Amino acid sequence: MPKLLTEAQLEAYRRDGYVTPFRAVSAAEAERWRQEMARTTTAFDLAYPKPPGQRQSSSRVKPYLLFRWAAEMVRHPAVLDAVEDVIGPDILVYHTTLWWKEAGTDGFVPWHQDGTYFGLAPHEHVTAWVALTPSTEDSGCVTMLPGSHKHGQLPHTDRSDPGIMLSRGQTVKAEIDASQCVPIPLQPGEFSLHDTMVLHASSPNRSKMDRIGLGISYIPARCYHTGPTRLSATLVRGENRFDHFDLEPAPQADFDAAAVVAHRDSVGRFFRASQLMPEMSLVH
Repeated sequence: MPKLLTEAQLEAYRRDGYVTPFRAVSAAEAERWRQEMARTTTAFDLAYPKPPGQRQSSSRVKPYLLFRWAAEMVRHPAVLDAVEDVIGPDILVYHTTLWWKEAGTDGFVPWHQDGTYFGLAPHEHVTAWVALTPSTEDSGCVTMLPGSHKHGQLPHTDRSDPGIMLSRGQTVKAEIDASQCVPIPLQPGEFSLHDTMVLHASSPNRSKMDRIGLGISYIPARCYHTGPTRLSATLVRGENRFDHFDLEPAPQADFDAAAVVAHRDSVGRFFRASQLMPEMSLVH
């Protein structure tokens, strides 16, 4: 029996490549996370400014290694119950991005598949997108192309557009039929699940409120990285019987010295690997 999803929801996930919405926490608890997020990332960014030319602050990549609020989010039982229904009981966090679109700004995410530069096999990972503020069509919520995961890995290209919020500007080469796309609005404390191969995107935030959410990439422990770099991940449920990744520590305090070292090591490995990794269509 599934822990959180119904059989109908599991079927929808297999058919469409996503399923939504679910509630992880109350709006009040989501607001607590948001406040902690704002406090800790502001302090971290002052202490560790991003290098020139880097698209996003380092605090927005794998924040669960730096901050206790993010470590709490990636381990939340409701999220893990939903993820377990999709990929099984042995669960690792492979990657996480804090998506923060400020009100009235032009940042956007082009059409892409999450697995393009992750270099994972098999393609079984699932992303939980957890809202910390209202994520609406006006504020640039995630939009899905139902069933697109069934086409497998598609060719992508890197774009230099400064408005793109992805690290390399990765964009699918295929033409997208906008009439088939489905927006995924979420309220604070809600989350969606989507498959690593489903095509998705998000538009600029034209609202008067920041749109903030945490995208958490979960993989079953049987997945492995296909490139030469030994990567790290965090075990959040079950067992790590395969030893495909070095296990990451949880932060004992917000960006203390040990957490900063662990974060720098993990993110450094990840980006070295992604620069070496050609499009996944050429790997598998």
